[in-house]
Parts: sequence; structure tokens; C-alpha cells
Amino acid sequence: MDDSLMLARPAPTPQRPLLGQTVLLVEDSRFASEAIRLLALRSGARIRRADCIASAERHLLTYRAGIAIVDLGLPDGSGLGLLERLDRANQRPLVLLGTSGQEPAAAREAALGAGADGFLPKPIESLAAFQQAILRHMPSELWPRGLRSVGSERVEPDRLALSEDLIYAGRMLDDERVPTRFVAEFLTGLARTDGDAELLSRTEGLAARTIEDLRPVLRALISERLEARRVV
Repeated sequence: MDDSLMLARPAPTPQRPLLGQTVLLVEDSRFASEAIRLLALRSGARIRRADCIASAERHLLTYRAGIAIVDLGLPDGSGLGLLERLDRANQRPLVLLGTSGQEPAAAREAALGAGADGFLPKPIESLAAFQQAILRHMPSELWPRGLRSVGSERVEPDRLALSEDLIYAGRMLDDERVPTRFVAEFLTGLARTDGDAELLSRTEGLAARTIEDLRPVLRALISERLEARRVV
């Protein structure tokens, strides 16, 4: 690593072990993004978000991310392809992680197979788990000096972001360019991220539906959840 870059970067501390790092988060869910934003900021890192592959590639034309976290399901393609390209890049991120709200074992295997260093299953709420998932893959010279106190702190994303995600899912249903099954997968991931067991059980059973039958079912689920949010 370039010594001049190390001198210019603020030194990490046990309390802020990612100080001086920039996280590129490629994630279309506002609710999941808000959780990672809070975790990154509390760890001392700067964060930039891209909500699709095209946006991520525009970001990467202008700066190098020290840490990249890529959702496997994105509206303009699979995050696995982006992981593969980042893994082969001349300026590969120091730490490359996949994330997903789909079935964890299969998603982890796919992410690691695409070149990711590790995997973050949703929901991502634990500050200690977030920091450990990154630090275990960081070069030792970038670790904070001194003992680290690994606590049990968790973050609570703004619940307004959950409503924004539901509205976003409804817009995707009206967009002919977005596969209907992607919307079903998005709602499955959202259910896992929010710990909504009822929504998860209903969305996981949609795989057997025909494309024609899937759209009205999804629209009804989104409307029902939005109405419940308004009552709360």
C-alpha cells in the first residue's frame, strides 16, 4: 500500500475502527441502506450509496472505494456480476462483501463464488457483527491499535424508509423493464430485513405462481402493508 495514502488517511481508533475508509453500498432498499449508513458512520467510515449497477459504475469512475458492499439482487441486473468485476479490477476494494435478504446459505455461496471476501445476511443491525465482517478482511496495518471493546449495540433504521421501499416496489410493478419476480424477491428481502415473519411466509410462497398471477398478488401485498403503516 502507498505510504503517502496511509499518512493522509486518519488513523482508525478502537471506537471508530473504520475511520478514514469509504464504503460504497450498492443497495436499492432504502430501509436496508439506512441501517448500513448508521453502522458505517458509527464505525467512522464515509459512505456513498448506489441504488443500481449503472449508478455504482458511475461512482467507481470517479473514486476508489476501500470497502464495497453489494446487494445480490438489483433492479438492472445481478449483483454477482458486479462482484466479479470488482474482484478482477486493477484497483480492487480492500474488502468486498455481498449482502442479500434471500435464503442466506445459497446467497453466501453465490457471493463467495463471485469473488466476495465475505457475506452480510440481512437484517444487518449489529455494530459488532458489521465491524468484524469488514475488519477480518482488512490489511493488518489498517487495524486500530489497542484493545477493541466489542459491544452489543444495534441500530434502528428510520421506519419511514420502510414505507418508501413499499412505494418503490409498487412503482417497479408498473415498470415493464423490471421483472415481476424481482419485485417478489425485493419484498422477500424487505420482509427479512424488517423481521416481518408474516410477509416473509407469504412472499416465499410466490415462486410457484405464474407471471400473470403474480402481479395482482404483489400489488395487494404492497397495498396491505402500506395501509398498515398508515394506521401505525
